[in-house]
Amino acid sequence: MKLTPKVILEGTRLTGKTDLAYALNEHPRLVGHRRYRYHSPLISAEWSGFTNEPWGRGLIDFAPDETAQAIETYETWVRMFELQRYYSWIVDRFHLSTLAYQARQGRTFDFGWLEERLKPLNFAIVLCTRPEDTFEEAREERLKISANPKQYVSLEPFIAEQQQLRALAAKSVLPVFEFDVTRHGPDDVAGWLGERGLLALP
Repeated sequence: MKLTPKVILEGTRLTGKTDLAYALNEHPRLVGHRRYRYHSPLISAEWSGFTNEPWGRGLIDFAPDETAQAIETYETWVRMFELQRYYSWIVDRFHLSTLAYQARQGRTFDFGWLEERLKPLNFAIVLCTRPEDTFEEAREERLKISANPKQYVSLEPFIAEQQQLRALAAKSVLPVFEFDVTRHGPDDVAGWLGERGLLALP
């Protein structure tokens, strides 16, 4: 059986999304048993591709005058997924993060069209979370390596965004697995996908 899992990882900061993305991208139950290491697709809406500056704007935090560019980018991504449906894709932040950020700016979007095109491809959402009382410890660990520590001064925005993303995930038409980073691991994601027949396309 050819493995073609398609996973969107959502979650606020300090929830281990990127570490999980790398782990899933090499997990034998998702990508098979490899005899050597090679690259698999790992993409993100968090890339700051709209501006020529570090931590610049991108597909999540685009400005109002960049709306058309953002929607065209989403249309391009989903079309590429459709054209290469028999491939595995791991996405580190995508449309829910965009909806959450833009809502905080007072702007609403409807990505129903996007999810309706992702669903036949067997895309699933893994919502990375952590108990609120563990954010402080996670921040201390992150500050040891962060190149932009000022973004972690307050934890309240992350806690609020986590609740916001939970609400958005609850409205999604895609299957959703809430991944508690303090008690779940990559095997749990692999098992959940397998139980739902989401590791391969018919």
